[in-house]
Amino acid sequence: MISHPLPVRTERVDRLKVRVYDHRDAVGNAAGADVAARIRELLSKQERVRMIFASAPSQNEFLQRLVREEGIDWSRITVFHMDEYIGLPKDAPQRFSRYLMEHLISRVNPGEVHLIDSTRPMEQECRRYGNLIQRAPIDIVCLGIGENGHLAFNDPPFADFEDPEVMKPVELDEVCRLQQVHDGCFSDISAVPTRALTLTIPVLLSGRFLYCIVPGKAKREAVLSALYGPISTECPASILRRHPDCTLYLDRDAWGVREDHG
Repeated sequence: MISHPLPVRTERVDRLKVRVYDHRDAVGNAAGADVAARIRELLSKQERVRMIFASAPSQNEFLQRLVREEGIDWSRITVFHMDEYIGLPKDAPQRFSRYLMEHLISRVNPGEVHLIDSTRPMEQECRRYGNLIQRAPIDIVCLGIGENGHLAFNDPPFADFEDPEVMKPVELDEVCRLQQVHDGCFSDISAVPTRALTLTIPVLLSGRFLYCIVPGKAKREAVLSALYGPISTECPASILRRHPDCTLYLDRDAWGVREDHG
């Protein structure tokens, strides 16, 4: 039996459940165990489970735990991801579809996998992927928060809490592009694409259950703004406080700006 780490602190901010753990391994293990439990619960009540995943180093420990969980019939799970760069070749190691293939899909073989193909004409791909997303409700969304507070690639300049689109092309702001360098995905900012396709914020929030995994010191300011600033597109992640069932998993490094706040 794999252990489930206990949080060192819990809090509720508006509707958002916050769990703080000692280190990022504990964050990943706790989130992985909780998501696995939710999948099992849903599969006991319905035929299929539809999930959207983030693709970033912040998700590494979470996915490592999730793929080790037993008692999940992955053949009944449909997997989507939430964003993809425009302009990278199909075999580029930085592509988010490749990340998800390596860290999740190839290890558990879900019954259905839908990957974003950003080499296709943008309008066609947004329509194709949007139709797939809208075929049935989304059960679980596993996401992170960017250094600029973004959700998926909905950066502050382009985030829209009432966005009518399902997926759209966006320009990436400089903070977002620098994060990709900080994450070790690109050698310098000149190599980071300037455009991407992303699911919109209403689509992400349409998931019945949201699990947001955010380790690391680089996310401190974004976490502070998301939790204690105004609910605003200046910090897109702040909208998580309005979701009826979202859990935010932090390590002490990501939580650090609040250590002196009682």
